[in-house]
Formats: sequence, structure tokens, C-alpha cells
Amino acid sequence: MQSQNLLPISNPSSPPSIIIPSSSSSASTDTMLLGSEPHISSSSSTILIVQDDDNSKIETKPLLSRAFSYTSSSSSSSSSSNLVNKKQRRRRISSESSLLSIGVEGCRQDMGRAASDTYIVTRLSFTLLRYLGVGYRWIVRFLALGCYAMLLIPGFIQVGYYYFHSSQVRRGIVYGNQPRNRLDLYLPKNMNGPKPVVAFVTGGAWIIGYKAWGSLLGKQLSERDIIVACIDYRNFPQGTISDMVKDASQGISFVCNKIAEYGGDPNRIYLMGQSAGAHIATCALLEQAIKEAGAEQRDSWSVSQINAYFGLSGGYNFLKLVDHFHSRGLYRSIFLSIMEGEQGLRRYSPEVMAQDPNSKNAVSLLPPIVLFHGTADYSIPCDSSKSFADTLKGLGVKAECILYEGKTHTDLFLQDPMRGGIDDMLDDLITMIHGDNSETIRANSTPRKRLVPEFMLKMARSVSPF
Repeated sequence: MQSQNLLPISNPSSPPSIIIPSSSSSASTDTMLLGSEPHISSSSSTILIVQDDDNSKIETKPLLSRAFSYTSSSSSSSSSSNLVNKKQRRRRISSESSLLSIGVEGCRQDMGRAASDTYIVTRLSFTLLRYLGVGYRWIVRFLALGCYAMLLIPGFIQVGYYYFHSSQVRRGIVYGNQPRNRLDLYLPKNMNGPKPVVAFVTGGAWIIGYKAWGSLLGKQLSERDIIVACIDYRNFPQGTISDMVKDASQGISFVCNKIAEYGGDPNRIYLMGQSAGAHIATCALLEQAIKEAGAEQRDSWSVSQINAYFGLSGGYNFLKLVDHFHSRGLYRSIFLSIMEGEQGLRRYSPEVMAQDPNSKNAVSLLPPIVLFHGTADYSIPCDSSKSFADTLKGLGVKAECILYEGKTHTDLFLQDPMRGGIDDMLDDLITMIHGDNSETIRANSTPRKRLVPEFMLKMARSVSPF
């Protein structure tokens, strides 16, 4: 008689088991399926018992229900997925917190710099007001400057957009340790080979000079295959004339030694200044020549690296100009403060410096000098450039003065370039830099377009304080 064995259920807490006969084609084998309920739940155990007559061996194999197996697998997978999601969420939150803290720190630093700059500007403004006092001349000229700027605003907007958004402009390149030791580079679109370079020192009456003032010149020259480096420098009262000359000299040194890294030709470097910048650049050039002639320890550049110097509407003999500046609103007291006293008028007058017998060897080292000036310039009379050119020629320097009939102090630098079309001074400058290739350069360049309507240019000219 066959014995039937019932194995205990693995889950003792489950309801009583029942035996379900299983049909089989073999008479010698009995198979029983044990379950806790007709509807087997995931918590029940199922055992298949096979009884063999030959060896009387009972083989048991616990089975998990398909539902239980799927649920467990899904539960495990879901649990693992949830764990991964939680880790990723924690990581993301941590990353977002880190980015937020970096952003907050960057914002805090920007605000700190803005606050510091605002404080410096405010302090310098009050210092400047203390020097200026309440004088009707400078107040009237300040108001005229505001009207002048408003009339030229269409041109300023276009040039400003170019300055801040063009990929050809590299702004704020550091050349020294002082806060204003920065320069802007204007690069041609076509950089196939080394380009000639103009190191430019902008004007601003030694008080309001800023490197961005040269953006119009930089734009027009860079469109004609010339790299322009606009050098910034400390203004009064942040610095006096010796600080300005030192800054300009450091900027020139950077251009002479580093411009090849930006595609410039170190063998074709030209120095240029406008108005107060023309005076500062000339002083830097003469001081460097004096150092070299005296075998003193010189800066990291040489006068021989400058192919030519271009002075635009500059003043070169302050012994003759100090009273003229006073009548124009730049009072003698403040001008003497800028020039570091009465002795500074002589020391920082390039024409007087060149005439000093002790500077004879230094003057012989100077490159060719070309001075541009308008005959209707009332800020700095054109006689200043004529006299300086004559002095230099008398000392053996290759120098010339080019005068533009009826042009004012700002015509050559602002109104004429904004007028578009033919610009005599700019064409002369391009010819001197490119030489025989100047015609080809002009032919391949973008035509100069008008930036400001003619009637606004004429009104601006009439109210110009310069």
C-alpha cells in the first residue's frame, strides 16, 4: 500500500492546507499539490511531492507562487530605483545648493566691487569739486557737454553696441597693477598674418579720459586691417601727471612685448594720442628716450620699437597754454595741481623738454613724428602743434604738422568719423601705416557709413564745449 506523506506548510500561520489530486499518465507515481487556499496568495507555500515505488524516495521542492515572485522582484526593483532616485535627488539638491551658494557669492563680490567703485568715484568727484569750486565757466561747459553728448547719441549708441557686443573687441586686458591699468584691443576680422598696431592714448582734459573713448577710432582702423590698443590711465584726482605718464608707458610696454600673442606685428607698432592723450603719450616717449640716452635702467620697451608717433590735437608747451586753459574753464589752480606745481609746467612740456641741451641725445632717438591739428581748434590752438613740429625739425627729428582747414578740436576725432564718407585725417593715417598697400586696403574695406544726421552734427558742433 502506498503511503502518502504530507509535509508541513512553511507558513504555520496560514489557514489549513488541502490536498488537490493531480492527474498523471503514470500509475506508479502520485503527485500532490499542497496549498493554503484554492486561491493561492503570495504568502503561502506550495510543495510538490512525488512518490516513486522503485526507490521510495520523496523529493520535495518548495515553490513560490508566480504572483509572489513578481511582486518581490518588482518590490526589490522599485526599492532599488527609489534609492537611486533619492540619491540622485540628494545629489541634485546638493549641486543646486552649491550653484546657489556660488551664485550668491559671485553676486556678493559684484556688489562689493560696485560699492567700492561707487565710493571711489564719489570721493574723487567731491575732491574734484573742491578743486573746481563754483565757477560759471566750468558749469556752463559741463552743461554744454551734456547737450553735445545728447546730439551725438545716435552715433554713441551704435558705437557702444559694437564696443560691448563685437567679437573683435577684447575689453579690459590688464597691463599693470593699478586699478586703471587696462586696455582694449580692436582686432580686424581677417587675421591672416601679423597686422600693424596702433597704441592709442585717449584724451579727456586729464580728468575724464577713458579707454572706451577710442572705440570709434578703434572700429574704423580695425576695419582697415589695423589692430588698435586703447590704453587707459589714472585721471586726476586719482593721479597726477607723473602717474598718467607712468601708466601710459606701462601700456606701451605691454603692446610692444605682448601684441604678437594677439596677431600683431611687433615690427610695425605706432604710438598715437589725442588731446590730453597726445600730451601724455609724447611725455612717455620722451621720458623713455631720456632713460635710454642716459643708460639708465629702462622699462621693458624701447623707443626703437615705435615706427612713428601720431599726435592729434595735442598741447606740447604748457608755459604758453596755461593761461589759455584758464580762460576756457580749466582753471590755473587745478591745472597746476594736475601738473604737480609750477615746475611741472616745464618738466611735462614736451617742447621744453626737447629744447633742453641735456636731452640732445635723447631727441635723436625719437621716431618720425606727425602732428594732426584743425585750424579752428579753440581748446588747444593749432599753433601748439606747429611750434612743436618746428622745434623737432630744428633738432634733427623727422617731424611734420598736417593742418585741416576749419576743423575744430572734436571734428577730427568725432564728428567727421560719424559723418561717414571721406575722412581726410583717417585716410592720411591709413596711408602712413599701410604705405603702398593703403589703396588696396581702402578698396577692400567697408564704406564708411553715416552714424548721425548732418543737422545733429552741425548742432553738436555749435554747442561743443571743446
